[in-house]
Amino acid sequence: MPNPVVHVIDDDDAVRHSLEFLLRTAKLEVRAYESAATFLKSLPDLATGCIVTDVRMPDVSGIDLLRRLRDLGFKMPVIVMTGHGDVPLAVEAMKIGAIDFFEKPFDDDAMLAAVRAALGDWERAAHRNAERTELLDRLASLSNRERDVLEGLVAGKANKTIAYDLGISPRTVEIYRANVMTKMKAGSLSELVRMALVAGLLYSDREE
Repeated sequence: MPNPVVHVIDDDDAVRHSLEFLLRTAKLEVRAYESAATFLKSLPDLATGCIVTDVRMPDVSGIDLLRRLRDLGFKMPVIVMTGHGDVPLAVEAMKIGAIDFFEKPFDDDAMLAAVRAALGDWERAAHRNAERTELLDRLASLSNRERDVLEGLVAGKANKTIAYDLGISPRTVEIYRANVMTKMKAGSLSELVRMALVAGLLYSDREE
């Protein structure tokens, strides 16, 4: 997975350069843009990571940017920066999808902490998406009968019960079960259940 990038968008040269310097000093990869329009031209081939954008900009504002990203289904954590008295705009930005906001001038350490948290969220989400895609590919390799056995296993049913439900012998269920474990690359039944949760075959109580 490539290193995430912090995309800094601000029409104020001084603020943009200062924030870029702060982030690079913290060993983070940064790309800076003087307008939201310039940033949007880079889509969809944009390196993923997070966005730090001013809320008040000519032509395309930070609010407009958030709406555009939402409409495009482009998911990347967004932190907005506001000037004095622009808190209502920041609140509107968070309603649209921004994860945090900072009033200028902001505390450098607080901004770095927020950016690192945003990148951490992105990396975890990217990892989950990659894992889910891989698991869905493994699921697609199962035959219909293997899929039936898998659903019985993750439902907590015993081999004999699965055999009765499917009208096959317990020995045949054992063979299908072994095939499922091999194709899914699961080392245990508990790991198979976890895979089913990640792939969306099961839903935990915490997600309800």
